Amino acid sequence: MTSEQYLLDRFGPLMSMAQVADLLDRSADGFRVAMYSDSELSRKLKPAVVRVGRRVYFRTLQVNQALSLDTPALQA
Repeated sequence: MTSEQYLLDRFGPLMSMAQVADLLDRSADGFRVAMYSDSELSRKLKPAVVRVGRRVYFRTLQVNQALSLDTPALQA
């Protein structure tokens, strides 16, 4: 199972801010603050943002690509 399939099975096509924070092992408030600052993480994830009213969601497939979850880990 690829990380793409895993994320789609677990979260569906859209992820909430709390779900992305959980995936990154951060608090929801800390992740929210990081997204509204100019950081490498926010620059990677902002293209994946979808707003539905006041709610903020992230496209699961774009989160997977932005975080490079399908690339093989470097061997030490």
